[in-house]
Order: sequence, then C-alpha cells, then structure tokens
Amino acid sequence: MEFAPEGPMAIPLWINGHPYLTVGDSFFDVVNPVTGQARHRVPMCGAEEAAEAVAAARDAQAAWAALGLAGRQECLAGLADGLAKYAGHFAKLLVQESACPEAEAEAEVAAAVGALREANVGETGVVALVVDAGQPLAGLAAAAVPALLAGATLVVKPSPKAPSSAFALCELATRCAWPAGVLNLLHGDGPAIEGLCAAGVDRLIYSGDAALGARVSELAVAHGTPFVSAA
Repeated sequence: MEFAPEGPMAIPLWINGHPYLTVGDSFFDVVNPVTGQARHRVPMCGAEEAAEAVAAARDAQAAWAALGLAGRQECLAGLADGLAKYAGHFAKLLVQESACPEAEAEAEVAAAVGALREANVGETGVVALVVDAGQPLAGLAAAAVPALLAGATLVVKPSPKAPSSAFALCELATRCAWPAGVLNLLHGDGPAIEGLCAAGVDRLIYSGDAALGARVSELAVAHGTPFVSAA
C-alpha cells in the first residue's frame, strides 16, 4: 500500500493470512468522533482487490471444511481465548473509533468472545460479510461464527468508519494458527461490495442497521447474489 508522507497511516487489507498491500485511488480517514482527529485511513477498494480476497477464501474453503466441525470449533475456541486475553486492546480500538464509553466497549468485546464460543451451525461456501459501524466487533463475530462452523470461508468488509477491530481480529486468527485464507478483510463501500458479488461469493451476509442493510441488499440483488441479514 502507498503510505502518504502526510497524514495517518493506512490500515492494510488482510488476505490469505497476511496484510495485503494495495495502492487505492482514494482513502477514507478513520476519525475519532470526540477529537475529530484522523487516526488511520483505509483504501477504498474495488473489483480487483475483491477478486483477490474471494480467490483466497475459495482456495481455503476445501481444507477448512475438511477439518470437520470439531476442528473448526477448536479454532474458534482458540480465537475466543485470544480475544479474551487481549480484551483491553480491542476495547480501546472500539472506544477510539466510536467514542462509546469504556464499559460499553468492554461489553462488546465480551459479547464477541461469547459469540465465538457459540455452537450454531449455518451454511457453508464462500461468504462475504458486510458489517456496519454500530457493533463492528460483536456484530462481526455473531454473523461469522455460524458460517465458519459450517465450513464456510469469509471475506469481511467492515465499515470504513470503524475497521480496526476487524483487522485486529483477522491478525489474531492468524496468530492463533488459523489456516490462511479462512478469514479475509476488504476495505471500501459500494464498489467493494459490488466487487465481492461480481467475484462470485456464494452469499452476502449483512450485520447492522436496517436502513444501510437495504442498500446493501440492493447491490446483492443487482448481481444475483443471495443476501442474508443477520441484524
């Protein structure tokens, strides 16, 4: 990724188990709502980056499914343990990007840890998961776990307003020895979502505000991509 000499450092994508560097046409500043200071920036991605992320998820899907339910549960339990260990760090990221009270951020991290320990099994495949800025960590975990338990691999597209906890979770999953390509991250907005649909994901899951979900649904329908709202 091209880092501008002035301004905040960009948060990379996460593809195939490592940071993915790209030079985007534009960036979105991630602003602390209290101070108004731009803490980071994210590249606004499109079809090319989306295709890379989906290809990584597609390549990883068979091996992830072959682990069996018990093996996938073990991976999720390990990630839950890691998230609990670094709960303070994740809570700080949430506070800095949403200006929520510290206790609220800590509760969201705890909810995400709990979601990672859930046993609900959804559908397999290659899944795009779009998460808004309302609950960027807990919403991600709750929507992702059923798919992951079923053997699905994911490309997560967090809100550009609050991307840090999703990126940190992807990095933590790799540190917890998750197979590369199971959990990927793509930044952006509408063009990124359209790119995911065009790249052939099996379905698109949305977690967050219903009004934004309606717009995401329109993009999915336009590309013939099955859409599921987890809100």
